[in-house]
Amino acid sequence: MARIARIKLNDASNGDGICVSLWVQGCPHRCKGCHNPETWDFNGGKEIPVDIKGQIVKGLCANGVQRNFAVLGGEPLCKENLEFVENVISAVRAAYPHIKIYVWTGYTYSELFSSTNSLIQSILEKIDYLIDGPFIEEEKDLTLKWRGSSNQEIIELNHLES
Repeated sequence: MARIARIKLNDASNGDGICVSLWVQGCPHRCKGCHNPETWDFNGGKEIPVDIKGQIVKGLCANGVQRNFAVLGGEPLCKENLEFVENVISAVRAAYPHIKIYVWTGYTYSELFSSTNSLIQSILEKIDYLIDGPFIEEEKDLTLKWRGSSNQEIIELNHLES
């Protein structure tokens, strides 16, 4: 059963503008120098609140401010978190078809794109930006937008119609 590390309703660090950010719990990558090692343990964090999708959807427009949505971790796209992440992203996309959705993953785009897992494909179809690749401490670069190391890429998926 998936777990969450935390939710931040007003996050200006992960994505453009203000985002509602969700950190999932559990990561198989365990990158040396990881920014969020407290999210590695699949049994850590908190149980998912029953109304999590409602909390997130409500938070996306709280106080009349439209926000984007970011999913980080831990590892959002590992098998333990896939179903939960796909359900949340689907609910967000259905409620707000034109906001930007960001997902950070230690997997590469080519690994994900070639996957036959229908949940991964569903997520890739619904998100706007994938920030991919494991964090590599030897390639750490704090000047990079949304990334921690130079091997990571920002892939714009452009699924939204204008």
